[in-house]
Amino acid sequence: MSDTPYSIGEGPATRVSLSLPEGTAEAIRQRVGKREFSAFITEAVERELRGQILDEYLADYEQRKGPISTEAQERARRVFDEVFAEEGQWPAAN
Repeated sequence: MSDTPYSIGEGPATRVSLSLPEGTAEAIRQRVGKREFSAFITEAVERELRGQILDEYLADYEQRKGPISTEAQERARRVFDEVFAEEGQWPAAN
């Protein structure tokens, strides 16, 4: 682990070991090719992290303020995606 506090999507590339079912790995290779395999996995993981961060935020908000309507949750997701797509930034991982 590095002492530098990188946000999600930042910092130099680092090599990690990843185990996937062979069928999943082959489906990724067929879809994006061998050269784009890592980029595909990175984008998928970052999307999942973004979703989890927003879920945590919404759960915290609900705990403090009460239930949030489905429409408000969907709007929050759209705004969250738009803001970070425009900024090119991610919230820092906790």
